[in-house]
Amino acid sequence: MSIAARASVLERVQQQALALQPELVQLRRHIHAHPELSFQEHETMAFVSQCLTSWGIEHETGVAETGIVATIRGGKPGPLRALRADMDALPILEANHDKPYRSKREGVMHACGHDVHTTCLLGAAKILHTERAHLAGDLRLLFQPGEERLPGGASLMIKAGVLQNPVPSYIVGQHVMPQLPAGKLGFRSGMYMASADEITMTVTGKGGHAAAPHQNIDTVAITCQIIVALQQVVSRYANPAIPTVLSFGRIDAPGTFNVIPDTVTVLGTFRAMNETWRQEAHQRMKAMAEAMATSMGAQCDFFINVGYPFLENDPEVTSRLRELAVEYVGEAQVVDLDLWMAAEDFAWYTREIPGSFYRLGVRNEAQGIIHSVHTPGFDIDETALTLGAGFMAWSMLG
Repeated sequence: MSIAARASVLERVQQQALALQPELVQLRRHIHAHPELSFQEHETMAFVSQCLTSWGIEHETGVAETGIVATIRGGKPGPLRALRADMDALPILEANHDKPYRSKREGVMHACGHDVHTTCLLGAAKILHTERAHLAGDLRLLFQPGEERLPGGASLMIKAGVLQNPVPSYIVGQHVMPQLPAGKLGFRSGMYMASADEITMTVTGKGGHAAAPHQNIDTVAITCQIIVALQQVVSRYANPAIPTVLSFGRIDAPGTFNVIPDTVTVLGTFRAMNETWRQEAHQRMKAMAEAMATSMGAQCDFFINVGYPFLENDPEVTSRLRELAVEYVGEAQVVDLDLWMAAEDFAWYTREIPGSFYRLGVRNEAQGIIHSVHTPGFDIDETALTLGAGFMAWSMLG
């Protein structure tokens, strides 16, 4: 494509994205008001399908039960590429009571921005379909269920064959970032997000009256010692060059002021950015916890539900996306990202093909839009929808 032709396409994409702003807001607000939990996205799937059908975009529903695969056929020769958005919500009670688009489902909320991701991919699809004559190669658009719940909708979409017949040359995903002001895009090449495993530890001893500890096997005291000791797996066994996090978020000890319980159950998460170390850490934690419990007369059941792998952005794909972002919004609006110890099932895709996962700024302090993802007050500056849809389209056309 000539310089003049590229400039013309870029201008049209930007104009179309701006023109779509009212529709994007409407789409996002509808999805936000009707959230569905992981693998329950039946209404969301139907809504997305309705939009694609109205725009004449071919697609298949029911992929991995509640997912959609859409296809846009380019008018020029080129490789197949893929774009992905996730559609599920979280079991969180929304606190944005003054918003007309607040969740209509008690205790379910789009607190991670998947309503934004779905809306932006829909907007990009509409633009790309309009500009398909200038598109080099076909596009596969993945509207994915279940990112928030293991084993992750991405793994089920892959099993359903979304990366086959033919294999896409690479895949791109976008995620909101409430720490980043609206109007900005963030990128990181190479290692970016952590693996995430769920830990369930149950310590069993002998409960009884707290006034007679010598007659009991104190599960609370033993559990506390194990929790503290397990941090040495991070501080003394992990290579300091490998980012590693071990956190415990819940302790269930069903005793009271003067009752020591028979069992204590602990829930936690282990995160790392190296698969070899990850597996070694699993073995060390299990062995340490079980041995400590045994040494104090108790038993420990240490179970690890292995979750998503760590996410690594392909350097070549990421570099190209960053260049296109500079063209789209200017150098001042493009930032380099730090490592992030959260996890994303987009990592499953990047284990199969090259891919890049970038960030869309949604923060607006003047409007009080400052809350983090996975919190009851999370919201977005809706002007970000224009950039999210427009850049996603340009990333495939540029």
